[in-house]
Formats: sequence, C-alpha cells, structure tokens
Amino acid sequence: MRIALGLEYDGTEFCGWQTQHEVSTVQQHVEAALTQIAAHPIQVSCAGRTDAGVHACAQVIHFDTTALRSLRSWVLGSNANLPRAISTLWALEVGPDFHARFSATARIYRYVILNRPTRAGLWASKVSWDCESLNTDAMRIAAQTLLGEHDFSSFRAAGCQAKSPVRHLSHLSITRHHDFLFVDVEANAFLQHMVRNIVGVLLEIGHGERPIEWAQEVLLMRDRTKAGVTAPPTGLYLVGVRYPDRFFLPNPLQHLPFAATTEAWPSTSVHSNRGMSLKG
Repeated sequence: MRIALGLEYDGTEFCGWQTQHEVSTVQQHVEAALTQIAAHPIQVSCAGRTDAGVHACAQVIHFDTTALRSLRSWVLGSNANLPRAISTLWALEVGPDFHARFSATARIYRYVILNRPTRAGLWASKVSWDCESLNTDAMRIAAQTLLGEHDFSSFRAAGCQAKSPVRHLSHLSITRHHDFLFVDVEANAFLQHMVRNIVGVLLEIGHGERPIEWAQEVLLMRDRTKAGVTAPPTGLYLVGVRYPDRFFLPNPLQHLPFAATTEAWPSTSVHSNRGMSLKG
C-alpha cells in the first residue's frame, strides 16, 4: 500500500529536509514517527528537499507500507510522535504509480520579506528583513525577464547536484501586504538555492544598486559568481506542489503563509480530497 502525506514544518531548528548523520533533519523525524505507527521501518520520498532554515506549508511525501492503518491513524499517530515544529496535515491512499517527486508537475515557493525600518521580533525566524525602502515596480519588471525556460546556472548553488541547470519558470510575482513583501515563484523544478538567489538579484534592483536590465544580464551570463548575494533561508516557504488531477491531492495553495490571498496566482482547480485532513 502506498500512502501520501501532506506536511508543514518550521525549518528553524532543522538542518534541512534530508537525513544526515549526527544532525536533526525533518526527514529523520518523519520516518521515525511513521515507523512507530507501522511497526516496521519506513522510508519516505518528498516532493522537494528544503535547506536548513527553510519552512514548508505544503510538503508532500509518500511511503510504502504493509501495515493496515486508517488514514486518520496515519495523521493523528504521526503527529503524536513528531516534534511540535512538524505537523501532518492530511493522508491519502494513492496508487503505485504515484511518486511525491517524480509525479509532481510544479513546485511553488513564497519568499517573505519584512520591509520596514525596524527588525522583526515576533517573526524573527519566519521572515527575511530589509530595512530599506524597496522599489517594487522595478523588481516586478525585472522579474518578468526571468520567466520561461532558461539555463539558470547563475542562480544555482555551487554545490548543486542537478544534472541540468535548465528549468521552466512559469510564475514570478512581487506583491505587498502592509509591511510584508511576497515573492511568489512557480517552476517545474528548482535548483539548489535558486529561489533565494533570484530574490537576492531582485533585492539589489529594488535597492537601486543595479538597473532593471541586470536580472536578464545575470541570467544570460550563466555564472553564479556574477550574480548577487543569496537571500537568507528564514523567509522561504514551500507552499505547494502540483500534481495531475488523477491523483486527487488537495489544492496546493490552501496554506499560504501570512496573507490569505491567492490573487497573485493563476487560477487552479481545487482537487477534491478523498483522504483524511484535520486542517483547511
């Protein structure tokens, strides 16, 4: 039997998603919790590996099990065994053709910037902070030059292990809600640090340190050393993963952080949820 789960987590105290020796990771805790319920070792696959300090509102995983448990048991049981910073949102039985990573057609990230003179207190580990006034109009124009299918070598981490730097960026928008600035990004897949590096370039343009044309220049140079700084991980959230309708997974945009609006996003069908959910 194959089970898909939806997860949310605060990445502040974890060294990223992927299991590593002698450090605390999200995958390590999730597998340990599910193993307790199944009474046999569980290994999970995720839709997208998040880095240290990065959060998720809608991570999707799957695992195979011989244990006969209700969907409610997978949700409640895993939450009873998980640390408070990780929560299971829903469970759904899926067919053997479903794969959390390879069945996904797109990943959606939101980067949150607190843009005001004073630093964050309440949201210190949940947002990035920029004390200078940002030219959001310039940032929006520059962002449009990155849309489409490109070689994003200038926006990948030096240690990125992806075989190809080519990705298709289908959505990139900048919106403001009071003191919060949201950079919303959707692509078929992402390179390591790709979103944070895009934000770093857009921030330099927003500060007036670089012209609007610089975003496209960086893209065409295909050289990471010619780009801007990498934005901090604290502002980054995995907010959704898209799958073909035949899998009937929940709407990927129902748990957006900070702002209860999806107006910046293209319309999307809301999938019926045949699984068990305790939220939304």
